[in-house]
Amino acid sequence: EDYEALLSHRRKIMKGAPRVGDGGGGGEDAGGTHAELERGLNEGRTVVQHTEEEVEEDEEEFKEEALIANKTAYLWQDKYRPRKPRYFNRVHTGFEWNKYNQTHYDSDNPPPKVVQGYKFNIFYPDLIDKSSAPTFRIERDEGFPDTVILRFVASAPYEDIAFRIVNREWEYSHKKGFRSAFDRGVLQLHFHFKRHFYRR
Repeated sequence: EDYEALLSHRRKIMKGAPRVGDGGGGGEDAGGTHAELERGLNEGRTVVQHTEEEVEEDEEEFKEEALIANKTAYLWQDKYRPRKPRYFNRVHTGFEWNKYNQTHYDSDNPPPKVVQGYKFNIFYPDLIDKSSAPTFRIERDEGFPDTVILRFVASAPYEDIAFRIVNREWEYSHKKGFRSAFDRGVLQLHFHFKRHFYRR
């Protein structure tokens, strides 16, 4: 309710705002301030909807971006203003009862929690080429063997965005929570790491 009130207030303010690009300059800004505002409001509404989804007990928000060492020069950046996509990500943590932890810990004195998976929700509501779905790739980071860079790549007008995650083998079974899909402007990548059980 508070968010909808904010949207209404912003619309009233922008009703009298002068349009940008009325002089026929072309390019991305020719659509005017109102078009920019509407896109921002729609994108914000989508983010809020995902933020309001129920967060599981062993999840917390994950928003630490990784620096991209080699910045990409986009072929379209002269025509469109590059911008980072919004996102709502979560990290799943829990206890691992491997042989060592079973020996040294119990339910009253549990071991430290470890990262067991991630849920990435990256928002691309304004893709110019709707037929080209965003993708992701894993990049090794020399000197950091315990982590890798998960990089999300999309077409205009979005810049690449990346996150540093734990370097472990993914579980690709849909029954165990894996999801990789792009629908209605949202790229979802959800996965857990494979769990290795130790025999006694």
